[in-house]
Amino acid sequence: MARRTTLWADLAVLGVALVWGASYPVAKGALTHMPVLLLIFYRFALTAVVMTAVAHRDLRAAPRRDLSAGAVLGAILCAIFLAETWGVSMTTATNTALIISLCTIFTPFLEFGLQRKLPPAGVMMGAVVAVIGVMVLSGGMGALGAGDLLVLCAAGLRAVMVVSTKRLMEGSRLSSAALTAVQAATVAGLTMALLLGQSGPMGLLVRADVAAWGAVTFLSLFCTVGAFYVQNAAVRRTSPTRVGFLMGTEPLFGFALAWALLSEPATPAALLGAALIVTGTFLGLWVEKLS
Repeated sequence: MARRTTLWADLAVLGVALVWGASYPVAKGALTHMPVLLLIFYRFALTAVVMTAVAHRDLRAAPRRDLSAGAVLGAILCAIFLAETWGVSMTTATNTALIISLCTIFTPFLEFGLQRKLPPAGVMMGAVVAVIGVMVLSGGMGALGAGDLLVLCAAGLRAVMVVSTKRLMEGSRLSSAALTAVQAATVAGLTMALLLGQSGPMGLLVRADVAAWGAVTFLSLFCTVGAFYVQNAAVRRTSPTRVGFLMGTEPLFGFALAWALLSEPATPAALLGAALIVTGTFLGLWVEKLS
């Protein structure tokens, strides 16, 4: 039963990686119609409304400690999306999808570092292979611009998010749906405060076409409501390192969809880098499973 539960958790995280891979070209398109803060605000405001409706009973019964922990995770999530969305506005969807995968390196080192020990040698080797793949795909460290560096920060924060979720929610009675609602409300509240401080109430207004609002809906319902609910549930049933490596397949989906939807180039070097990411990701998974 435990093995079957882990298998379903792994498949669910892979589904999240696929949806998040699609989010980069979709967000890139939406950013032509609205600025970064507005896109994040509307994405998470819709998420908060939907998830609060789903989890209202759990939220009313939740202890204050669990709600506070969820708000802390929401603040981390807000930092991730500020860095990531500003990053994708300044670089390509392909680069964003590739660089964000470096969270597969940060996660095991952070998890094992907090235990004051090194990850298994195979995990480190898998991480090295994956990062070589990212470097091949992105053209090397020297090719990283300001947008790429913001995405790199987001990758580090993702690792912090995975490990923090495992630690802060251990023993928590807050359901995954309620946790997602708290996180989304925190992100929406923080971005609204930034918008109001920057432009006043008029800063919340946006003119966008149906396609742009469709992108916001997709990002909210699929990439946030569905994906974060699944991730919050899965990380409780497996290890942070395992989640981190499975999420490492995200750049492959992002790379393929950026090519299909935005016609971003698929060069031989890019295909080689993608192969290295797959190899490194699943080497790390295999070794983590044995350890």
